[in-house]
Amino acid sequence: MALSLMNLANSLTIFRILMAPVISILMVYKYWRLGLAIFVLAGITDALDGFIARSRSQGTELGMILDPLADKLLLFATFMTLVYLHQIPKWLFIIAVSRDLIVVGGFLVIYIVKGKATVSVSWIGKCTTGLQMLTVLATLISRVAGGVEPYVPGLIYLTAAVTIVSGLDYLRRGTMVLNS
Repeated sequence: MALSLMNLANSLTIFRILMAPVISILMVYKYWRLGLAIFVLAGITDALDGFIARSRSQGTELGMILDPLADKLLLFATFMTLVYLHQIPKWLFIIAVSRDLIVVGGFLVIYIVKGKATVSVSWIGKCTTGLQMLTVLATLISRVAGGVEPYVPGLIYLTAAVTIVSGLDYLRRGTMVLNS
C-alpha cells in the first residue's frame, strides 16, 4: 500500500522538500547562483508534480498533503534565510508565517469541530504562494545578475498586502464553515 503512494508526482514533491535546506545552506555560504538554480529547479518540480498528478491520474491523499507542505517548507526556509542575510525585511517573514499559522490553526479547529477540514485552497491563497515565490526569485536574481533591484521593494509590499488579504479571506471562509 505504501509503495503505491510513492508515484512520480509524490517523488518530485519529496525531492522539492529536500531542496529547501540545500537552498538555504547555499545562500548562507553565498553560493547565490547555485541557490538560484536549485530554487528554479524546485519551481519546475512544483509545476511538474501537479501536471503529472493530473495528466496521469496520480493524485493521492499523500500528495494533497505533501504538495502544500513542500511549498511552505521551501518558502519558510528561503524567507528565514533571506531575513538572516538581511535581503528581505523581518516583518514580511512575520506576516507570512503568521498567516500560515492562522490558516493551519483554522484547519485544525474546523477538523476538530466538523470532523473534516472542508475549506479549500482559494485563488488568493494561490496568488499569495506565487507572489512569495516570486519575491524569493527576484531577490535571488538581484543577488546574481542585478537589474531587478528597483522592483524588489514594491514586490515585497505587494506580497505582504496579498498575504494579509489571503489570511483574512481564509479567516472569513473558515468562520463561514464553522457557522454552517
